Amino acid sequence: MDARKRRDDPVAAHVAERVETGRIDLVRFLYADHGGIIRGKSAAGARIADRLYTGIGHTVAMMAMTMLDTLQPVEGMGPVGEVRILADPSTFTPLPYAPGAAAMLSDLVHPDGEPWEACPRAFLKDAIAALADTGHSLVAAFEPEFTLGRRIPVDHGPDRLVPIDDSLCYSATGFHAAHDFTVELVHALEAQGMRVEHYYPELGHGQQELSIRPSAALRAADNHVLYRETVRAVAMRRGLWASLAPKPIPGQAGNGCHLHLSLWSGDRNVFHDPGGAYGLSDEGRWFIGGLLAHLPALTALTSGTVNGFRRLTPRSWASAYACYGVDNREAAVRICSPMRDAAKETTNLELKPSDSSANPYLSLGAVIHAGLDGIRSKIDPGTAVGVDPDTLPEADRPPRLPSSLGQALDALEADTLLMNALGPLRSAAYLAVKRADVEAFAAQDAAYECFHHFTKF
Repeated sequence: MDARKRRDDPVAAHVAERVETGRIDLVRFLYADHGGIIRGKSAAGARIADRLYTGIGHTVAMMAMTMLDTLQPVEGMGPVGEVRILADPSTFTPLPYAPGAAAMLSDLVHPDGEPWEACPRAFLKDAIAALADTGHSLVAAFEPEFTLGRRIPVDHGPDRLVPIDDSLCYSATGFHAAHDFTVELVHALEAQGMRVEHYYPELGHGQQELSIRPSAALRAADNHVLYRETVRAVAMRRGLWASLAPKPIPGQAGNGCHLHLSLWSGDRNVFHDPGGAYGLSDEGRWFIGGLLAHLPALTALTSGTVNGFRRLTPRSWASAYACYGVDNREAAVRICSPMRDAAKETTNLELKPSDSSANPYLSLGAVIHAGLDGIRSKIDPGTAVGVDPDTLPEADRPPRLPSSLGQALDALEADTLLMNALGPLRSAAYLAVKRADVEAFAAQDAAYECFHHFTKF
């Protein structure tokens, strides 16, 4: 929405009314940065009508900040320059875990209201618009895992995360240990408009998985920002610590955030074709072809932290090879079996090399561009892999995904399609921030790395 039209916007007027009647003192304007960190500023409730029009002033430098808060030398992102954090009033929600506060997801715009070239949310909007030009829309759901525990000081070293239990995967004991927290979390998510789908204790000690229903692409990314904040805040209010970091505890199962996708034309699921190979349409197979073709570069955006690549190892059910398969949980792209009573609606793909340390707007936007390239170029993904690819003879294995963030960044820099989609300012800043993280963590041990990831994600 053009900022210059907001003074007459009925949605913004409704937000101002809700702030007044709901006794909201502070409204958080939230965004995700290139490091994957959720940041923002708050506006006083009494001034919200003005701030919905003007936004909140913000230095351009913040999008060149690493997850360790070190500023990188990126042209156009130094001490000189200003953007506005401009909240989207349609995303307004009171925060059930923070009485007196509400939040909105935000764009980063120039002072005149035009989109800033480094805004992550604008990147996803542009990808959605490119998809719309072909007559399609995307429905998506992030499927996060997280570790629930306590942050414990260590005499000689950084704090560590100690899980709340050592129960088994899907164990009833795990349900008991986390019950009160989980019920509060469900209530908090649903109070913000997210519909909970499933919950269960996962493989790792203290590991939880709670998924919400799919949404249109932008809403799905917005939901994931709110989800991340809600999980951590509900835990903190109970004296616990929740981390969505990919590998918060060495030696334990990693936390993925599988990305589920379906492509639509009006009310028709374009991926669904009962007569096609594996129950997919040609468009569905070509979409997979695009994902696989760009997957080495995509991992720099979908699993974009040093810690994330600790998770992407063979035989860990996280995917380590660029292949696809039907219900193959070691494949990078899984064709999910649809529900038998709703096959048309539930045919979808799952991208597995994805985690919650990624910026969801950049991650999902890049996935759209890759899949759209597959459809436009009719990229054949080849034959589905029906076994764990790591069990194949070495000569028959699919290509290995990057094994480090540095390798993934090299692949991204060499991927013309994704670099052009990101644009010069955004791509320069992203690469600078991520390469600085690679260098910073290479100089430290695993305990230091895991500490800085479990405390920030």
